[in-house]
Amino acid sequence: MPFGPDTLVFKVLDKIFALVAWQEDPLTISLKADPIDAVILRKQYGAITPGYHLNKKHWNTVRLDDSIPDNEVRRMIDESYTLVVEKMTKAKQQQLKRIGWQNNGETA
Repeated sequence: MPFGPDTLVFKVLDKIFALVAWQEDPLTISLKADPIDAVILRKQYGAITPGYHLNKKHWNTVRLDDSIPDNEVRRMIDESYTLVVEKMTKAKQQQLKRIGWQNNGETA
């Protein structure tokens, strides 16, 4: 909890891919997104806004109020994780491969 007790931080190795404001009601989760997809998602769902205290081009904050289908939320989480991994060095990607990292059902 590097940002204090109100924010859960999820990392892949040393890179953040999700932040959860776990004491909010409803919960919110901030996720990395492709810049074009980020804008599309914001237009499609009222519960998605530019990343709170994050780079608004690359991050969305998602209010988990049941207005977004669960499979779409899972897809956004997977996408955030994948985007972070894709930006890692080849050495770090190999480290993930050694520990069994999975991406879309495939081993890296």
